Amino acid sequence: MPRSDRVRTGMVLAAGRGTRLAAIPDLPPKPLVAVGGKPLIDHAIDLLASAGVERVVVNTHHRAELIEAHLARRSAPEIAISREADLLDTGGGVKNALPLLGEEPFFVTNSDLIWEVGAERALERMAAVWDPERMDALLLLYPTVRTFGYAGQGDFLCDPAGRLTRRPEWAVAPFLYTGVQLIHPRVFEGTPGGAFSFNRIWDAVQEAERLYGIVHDGIWLDAGTPARLERARTEMGEAGQGRLF
Repeated sequence: MPRSDRVRTGMVLAAGRGTRLAAIPDLPPKPLVAVGGKPLIDHAIDLLASAGVERVVVNTHHRAELIEAHLARRSAPEIAISREADLLDTGGGVKNALPLLGEEPFFVTNSDLIWEVGAERALERMAAVWDPERMDALLLLYPTVRTFGYAGQGDFLCDPAGRLTRRPEWAVAPFLYTGVQLIHPRVFEGTPGGAFSFNRIWDAVQEAERLYGIVHDGIWLDAGTPARLERARTEMGEAGQGRLF
């Protein structure tokens, strides 16, 4: 994708209840938990803005008023809110926000991620390799063996062209999904109303051989559990904020 056609819109998923962090008392809603002196949701939005995103849609549900009040204090990028009366899961939440997202490809990111750039900025890499003739979804992946506190078997296999397939039930996959993707809104054609997972979309896109991925070459952490939150805060203290994003 030429730089003149850079991705201008992104979405941050911030509607969940953050139940895995519930064991820590007196925490704000997960998107407002601070790491490195800054709420997680601001890390996500700043990351998108640094890649040229001009408009960010945020979905809200759990303790929505607190998140929305915090976002109202930002001056840039433009923020639009997609409030969910009922939780719609990942796929349903993004589909519900489509009127705010437009008709061009857009980034989607979870709100609980901390990462450090590698040799190249990941979002710019994704925009550079995006090919709408071949792709409907491009996922940012991370090596399973490098992931702190992860006891799963990975998510995806990746062929030399970057095409993804799901981990077979009997296998260990070398890559997991980081929580960041670049998608075309056409992936929602034929999907149901209400709540549904992005897994439903990925399955359909994989079957059409239009599911691709690239591997992040820097540090990546999610802060979605108490142990991972503590690790993210430690890493931020060691690395320094200036090296992130």
